[in-house]
Amino acid sequence: MELYPAIDLYEGKAVRLLHGNYNEMTVYSDDPVAVAEGFRAAGARYLHLVDLEAARDGGTPNIATIKEICAKSGLIVEIGGGVRNMHTAETYLHMGAARVIIGTAAVTDPDFLREAIREFDDRIAIAVDIKGGFVATHGWVQTSEETCFDFCRKLENKGVKTVICTDISKDGALTGFNTQLYTKLADLFEMDIIASGGVHTMDDLVALAHTGVSGTVLGRALYTGSIDLKTAITEIDKVKV
Repeated sequence: MELYPAIDLYEGKAVRLLHGNYNEMTVYSDDPVAVAEGFRAAGARYLHLVDLEAARDGGTPNIATIKEICAKSGLIVEIGGGVRNMHTAETYLHMGAARVIIGTAAVTDPDFLREAIREFDDRIAIAVDIKGGFVATHGWVQTSEETCFDFCRKLENKGVKTVICTDISKDGALTGFNTQLYTKLADLFEMDIIASGGVHTMDDLVALAHTGVSGTVLGRALYTGSIDLKTAITEIDKVKV
């Protein structure tokens, strides 16, 4: 299982939200580039990067910071938040991102999703944000009428290779992850499932590795120190599933 330390960007800062609530935001650093470089120094290979302003409002408000992180961090970067057209996807990929993450537009714009998969194949991942079992959109402030499992089946049929599934009820809360959800997702689909939300301790991380998911995003647990990234990378590399 691969570890994806996360940086959520808002107004050029590294922040975290609680349950996806923009009114429950904690600023952890004014220098996201330094945060990314710190992850690399701890042994990270990947970085999960999200523009929270873009996720809510569209556009690319943090593009300068994203470009600098891609250029300086030495990490394999996946970028999400507000990727709703081919121009934005191409912009991020051309500036050095390994993969872009489509969220809201995967639900609202199937033509764009189809074109992006055709053009970029496995350099496209889909964010499946889950609220009460249904898919949430627009920075988690709206909920669709489609269950996460039905939606994932559609994505797999369209040729999607990777989905990043966030249980919003757990995200940023440090209350443990949804074992049943991630085990079922890993069992049902051939796609790579990257889990996000709720991992608090090393025990959580090891247990998650045994669900069969291909990776997990680590956010608040790293910033609060409840998980040490260097130790986590070493220990998870030892886990055999």
